[in-house]
This record gives sequence, structure tokens and C-alpha cells, in this order.
Amino acid sequence: MRISVAIIMAVLLGGCATANYPDVSRQRMASLPGHYNQFDLQLAWATRAVDDHSVVEGIARNVRWAYMYDLEIWVAILDPAGKEVARSASFVIPRQLDQDEAAPFSVKLPKPAPPGTKLRFTYQYRGSDGGDRERKGGAGGMRWMQSFESTVP
Repeated sequence: MRISVAIIMAVLLGGCATANYPDVSRQRMASLPGHYNQFDLQLAWATRAVDDHSVVEGIARNVRWAYMYDLEIWVAILDPAGKEVARSASFVIPRQLDQDEAAPFSVKLPKPAPPGTKLRFTYQYRGSDGGDRERKGGAGGMRWMQSFESTVP
């Protein structure tokens, strides 16, 4: 009797482990209007106006490193001459993104960004493929920073 119960439980619980659940973050990334793909990071976002400011919300996915630490995403509004007129940042949580993991971000800009406005995105992080925890200062991994521009649709 006990063996029968154990076998039935193993079959029932094993079915849970093999269920094919959809990757909600990939679905959300595909649905957002703004996209950026680089060797290390994929970003997708939407920009919306809220009263006298703007909000950029999206998803960031680590596609390169075994571990990505301390990801920061900065967004700046640029004037027609390319000069920065407003900037704000998001410190992505969780602090560590494993390879192929995604996390949401949200940046509240203090000024409106109507359609046609140019935005400069800058991101920085520490990337690690493991085995480098003993570096100077106790902070393993390689620091990386990248920026790109996009126009609000």
C-alpha cells in the first residue's frame, strides 16, 4: 500500500516538473514597441506621458553573461541639438540576473517626452562568467557600459 501511494505521488508531482509554462517576460518583451538587441542585453520598453512627466517602463534580459550584477538603466531626454534636458535612472531588481533571466525596469523622467522626442538610454553593469570573485575590492566581474538613442513613437 505504501509503495503504491509513493508511486502515485511520484507520478503526480513529476507531472508538475515537466509542465511547459509560457515565458511571460518574453511575451511582454515582444508586445512592447521599443526594442534594443545587443550581444549582452536585450531591452524592450514603452514610453508614456503622465501629467507633466514621462515614464519609460520595460524589460531587460541578460543574454551574454552567466551572471549580470548591479544593472542600472539611465534614460535621458535630448533636445533637437542633442543636449540632455532631463535624466533619471532605474536600479534593476533583482541585483543579480542569471543568463537568460529578465527583470522589469521603470524610469520616471521629470519632463514630458512627446512623440518624436529623442531619448538616450545608457546601461551599465558588472558581468561575470564565474570564478572571478577574488578580484581587487571583492567585486568580481567586468564592468560594462553602453548607450544608444531611440525616438519616442
